[in-house]
Amino acid sequence: MALAVDLRQKSDDELKDDLQNLKREQLNLRFQRASGQLEATSRVGEVRRDIARIHTVMTERRLVTVDAS
Repeated sequence: MALAVDLRQKSDDELKDDLQNLKREQLNLRFQRASGQLEATSRVGEVRRDIARIHTVMTERRLVTVDAS
């Protein structure tokens, strides 16, 4: 689980890489659930919340740059 404080310290490129990896993991978890192979069901929610945290940090940064202009 990623904390928002830790995410804010990462660069934009690192956040994009993390987001891409989490989305890939989310897809794999979906396939596992559909085929009945998913054992760690709580991981689905964790991944979803981590994706939301990254989107929140990216939106905060975008709004700060817009307000600064």
